Amino acid sequence: MKKTGASGLNRTLLGKLLVTAVVMFGFAYALNPFYRQICEALGLNVLTQKDGTVEYDKNTQVDATRSITIEFDANSQGPYRFRPTVASMTVHPGELATVTYEVVNTQNRDVAAQAIPSYAPQNAMQHFKKVECFCFKQQALKPNEARQMPVMFYIDPKLPRDVKTITLSYTFFEVGGMDKTAAN
Repeated sequence: MKKTGASGLNRTLLGKLLVTAVVMFGFAYALNPFYRQICEALGLNVLTQKDGTVEYDKNTQVDATRSITIEFDANSQGPYRFRPTVASMTVHPGELATVTYEVVNTQNRDVAAQAIPSYAPQNAMQHFKKVECFCFKQQALKPNEARQMPVMFYIDPKLPRDVKTITLSYTFFEVGGMDKTAAN
């Protein structure tokens, strides 16, 4: 019977731990594109069209007979203070409106962040049309920087008549590597 020394057991354990760490890193690295593909396929958290743009239909007639209340919400996952500057506003379908969100980097270091929107009710998502939004790209924030970030939008007049209130909620979170094209 062959005896294995403590150094042999340590090498075996070290090898297993290294393989586990590499597999975990690979899984975490692959998770982001996988998540985006699943969300795109299911129509969840869709930020923009495929080319990254949203067009405002200038021929849209404002439906002054209807009013929709838009409620704004903000959540932060990271070293930020993040909030809308107004809690809600009332708009007519087809009317172009702008709301501003404010973010403050509370850290003494540069950070890159991204905002992901969500909507309630879920069926309102396809009718909430963003013309301009800070959520379209990563935001690069300097230490202790505060920034006002606009969202220009309109509600498609095809929104079902039973929808009277839409909640737009953003989750703002720090992203891994800083995108060199991030907004300043």
